[in-house]
Amino acid sequence: MSNEYDDEFIRLNDLWKEFQEGNQKRAVLRGTGALFKKGEFTAILGRSGSGKSTLLNLISGIDLPDKGDIQINGQMLTQLDENQRTLFRRQKIGFVFQFFNLIPTLTVLENVSLPLELIGQNLDEAERRATKILDQVQLADRLETFPDRLSGGEQQRVAIARALVHDPLLVLADEPTGNLDQETGAQILTLLDRLTRNSGHNLIMVTHSRENAQYADRSLELYGGCLHPLELIPA
Repeated sequence: MSNEYDDEFIRLNDLWKEFQEGNQKRAVLRGTGALFKKGEFTAILGRSGSGKSTLLNLISGIDLPDKGDIQINGQMLTQLDENQRTLFRRQKIGFVFQFFNLIPTLTVLENVSLPLELIGQNLDEAERRATKILDQVQLADRLETFPDRLSGGEQQRVAIARALVHDPLLVLADEPTGNLDQETGAQILTLLDRLTRNSGHNLIMVTHSRENAQYADRSLELYGGCLHPLELIPA
């Protein structure tokens, strides 16, 4: 008999995180928890400083909570050491950032090939797979171009290709349209939504925009150090 946990992909359990600010400590997360189903696109909203980016850093294993557990696809992330978390992140997680974070001295092809090379893929195979996904984001004609010759929307499409090239279990997007105009941002979200769904990836997107959150299957709001369900009225 199936139960509510059969399609569980991520479990956040009683997460606490605080930071030292001068002589005081500020608690950003206060016992938050959540379940994410396989293949789900979830939007996380919250005010600036509410802890959204901190939460992504914990889910990715970049940082550890002061208390609590994070389980991803059966792997207890909080029980891994730093090197193990780095390997897990390289193999299983893709990132899309507000400011693209492309390496300026590498071409488009080299930027997208890099995640594969970091997990031991040979160069020829890495470039073959990178070229294939760059074709999916309609940039197959810009392989030898450097990032500074691309528009903001083109750079974000490269970033999406880089995030997906190693077929990650989970894609984390931190304000992926925050540095783009409204029309370009909508195009980027449509592309990111389509590519992650077609590949069966989970996508967690941090955003301040309720309009952007309309693309997600489910929205959560982070306030008071905890995640709360958020019902959005369709535009």
